[in-house]
Amino acid sequence: MSNIVIIGAQWGDEGKGKIVDLMSEKADVVIRFQGGNNAGHTLVIDGVTYKVALLPSGIVRGKMSVIGNGVVVDPLALREEMDRMAALGVKITPDTLKVSELATLILPLHRELDKMSEEAAGKGKIGTTGRGIGPAYQDKVARRAIRVGDLAEKETLEAKVDNLLLFHNALRKGMGQPAVDKAELMKTLDEAAKIILPFAVPAWKVLDEQIKAGKTLLFEGAQATMLDNDFGTYPFVTSSNTIAGQAAVGSGVGMRSIDKVIGVVKAYTTRVGAGPFPTELFDATGDAIRDAGHEYGTNTGRPRRCGWFDAVLVRQALKVNGVQSLAVMKLDILDQFDEIKVCVGYELDGKKLDYYPMQMNAQASVKPVYETLPGWKSSTYGIRDFAKLPEKAQSYLRRLEELLETEISFISTSPEREDTIVLGNPYGK
Repeated sequence: MSNIVIIGAQWGDEGKGKIVDLMSEKADVVIRFQGGNNAGHTLVIDGVTYKVALLPSGIVRGKMSVIGNGVVVDPLALREEMDRMAALGVKITPDTLKVSELATLILPLHRELDKMSEEAAGKGKIGTTGRGIGPAYQDKVARRAIRVGDLAEKETLEAKVDNLLLFHNALRKGMGQPAVDKAELMKTLDEAAKIILPFAVPAWKVLDEQIKAGKTLLFEGAQATMLDNDFGTYPFVTSSNTIAGQAAVGSGVGMRSIDKVIGVVKAYTTRVGAGPFPTELFDATGDAIRDAGHEYGTNTGRPRRCGWFDAVLVRQALKVNGVQSLAVMKLDILDQFDEIKVCVGYELDGKKLDYYPMQMNAQASVKPVYETLPGWKSSTYGIRDFAKLPEKAQSYLRRLEELLETEISFISTSPEREDTIVLGNPYGK
């Protein structure tokens, strides 16, 4: 297998976990390279459902799993997740899990600030999960963060905490909030050290050794392109770069060691939280998609906004990521419709657009131009052979390939990993 990056090409929740799980069977190492425990993946294996957030999906199959430097890590959330996995029979050891010593820690003060900021923003809130992801990344870029490796050097840790609190306590005072209890924070860091240091490594070095040994790497993206801090629907985005280029930056693996990028999309579109969504449906059709697709957040339980497939937005995402092949998930959810719409362009102030603009008002104002395709009105659930799909379902997928200028390599027809149609050789270069 090639060294492959898997990314979402919409607003997240596309089903990346299933594709990662499918491909991790052939990979030796699975790597998380950005985000935190705000993005969950659901895996269904032999009827057992596994929900992972911080842990790379490969951990379920006993693969070496690496949390890269681009991830922000909440030690308490990590421990809780490891405990849940252990209860399901997944054994996690320092041999199977590696955490980059360069990764930034999420602390209680980050979670608190996240919630305080959202409350203060009122109607202008971004819609974060409140898990402290954004504030942790803010501290990282401001060079005051506490990193995993800092926990091993106690003689300098307190000075770093003082520097961190110099900012946070001033900010909290301005927001009318009590100061952080330094003694309590030091206790938290001591507990964090016990949890995370057994797994801490110079991950870039470990990965280099794996590459030299001829091992194959699978890079697992969290969230998706339209939540990218640069290329997404800013400011309604996450706090990290979610695109394929971040796989190198967030792991320490050089670009020349990455061979292929696979994009993952749903056969329709969903979004969680605030922000523009040109093809969103506010009618019975949107409700039907949500109900059939069980469209609720893996970690948060929040109902997802649902709409038709947006080929303009996805094509843009595929270009930014350099995607070479595509996985289309949840095709079976569209079985119920007489006709299916696909956005093939936008109209804005009487002008036609073939791309998604970056200005906030423009993003909220564009009107989708739809192409209507006939539905197939028969079950695709569990089909594993492309030739056995209804003819109109095949036509729908082929039309997506034309609009997206990208070949489809995977088609998912149920949550089970085996119910996946594989076309060509997506594992090779």
